[in-house]
Amino acid sequence: MKAGSFQWHPARSADEAVALLAEYAPQDGRVIAGGQSLVPSMALRLAFPSHLIDINGVEEFARVRVEGGELVIGACVRHAAFHAPVEPGPLGRLLTQVVHNIAHYPIRQRGTFCGSLANADPASEWCLVAATLGARMVARSVRGERVIEASEWFQGIMTTALEEDELLAEVRLPLLPAGSRAGFYEFSRRAGDYALAMALVSWRDEGGTMREVRIGTGSVEVQPRRIAAAEALLEGRTATAESIGEAAAAVSAAVDPLEDFHTSAGYRRDLIGTAVRRAFAQAGG
Repeated sequence: MKAGSFQWHPARSADEAVALLAEYAPQDGRVIAGGQSLVPSMALRLAFPSHLIDINGVEEFARVRVEGGELVIGACVRHAAFHAPVEPGPLGRLLTQVVHNIAHYPIRQRGTFCGSLANADPASEWCLVAATLGARMVARSVRGERVIEASEWFQGIMTTALEEDELLAEVRLPLLPAGSRAGFYEFSRRAGDYALAMALVSWRDEGGTMREVRIGTGSVEVQPRRIAAAEALLEGRTATAESIGEAAAAVSAAVDPLEDFHTSAGYRRDLIGTAVRRAFAQAGG
């Protein structure tokens, strides 16, 4: 199938992009950067945008930088930018570990980090990273700029706090402190398929004691989230098979799993416990 007709509007600056979005959003206008979700939907006649605001020509949106203790990722930064660490600390290493699980190599050359956050698919690896590490999303419109915390950003399956006339200009990830450990694990039936369950964990190692523990789950519920009850079980303890097993069991008990024709809720519940244990193993816990 082929996409329906639309008008293309290339933007050359951030101000021009938000001005175009303000004009055309009420007419079913959409922003396009990587297009790895939008274009297939258009080709299948599942999406019918009348206007596409192309932001690929906006130079500032293609940058990754460290600023004020955060990694700042612009709207057009591709997945492939993270094939090698973009910063020398534990966050850079974690993002490189995660990115190799995203789809296939050609898709990573075009798809964008911010596009994944804007799409908010429950099976998005970057959405899990944002939810677990406490990312801040910077939205721009002709009305100004606002910062949206990850806890407020995700509002259900493919639903975010972004307004119709707002553009996700950048995502800000807090750098992990020195001495942090982090691990990621996902399970899919075939390489490149959407994950059935995935987990991300991080903590600061303080002489063998776990501090600032974070445990996040994705592709199990309608949106990624941290599991506070499981984190509390590990805070101030040593990472052992027993303690991690307790946390994994707490995660399994806390989730409200998705269910579909191929995968039962019970299977996903068991799977996420395994994913948590393997994420800790990836981190060296």
